[in-house]
Amino acid sequence: MDFTSIQQTVDKWIENHGVRYFNELTNMAQLTEEVGEVARIIARRYGEQSEKNSDKNKDLGEELADVIFVAICLANQTGVDLQEAFTKKLKDKTKRDHNRHQNNPKLKL
Repeated sequence: MDFTSIQQTVDKWIENHGVRYFNELTNMAQLTEEVGEVARIIARRYGEQSEKNSDKNKDLGEELADVIFVAICLANQTGVDLQEAFTKKLKDKTKRDHNRHQNNPKLKL
């Protein structure tokens, strides 16, 4: 599924299951909250903090999907074509970062 299809799927979901999109500021706050939940799992599961029993059943994939869902909502309501934006970003990153990463001694195996 490409980004265009994903954006359409989210839009249809909002149409069929939600009343409307939350406003942009509410969605930005929600995105921040979801990123915080991802950070909590990463910090405790892969970082140096101990994982609380209440966090052990948290699904990282679900939390990442929440981040993606809200980001897509923001894109839809602000008129961003994620397929176009991602394609451009990948091209820009490839041009900018290929040699930098290939020549970075910290990344050598």
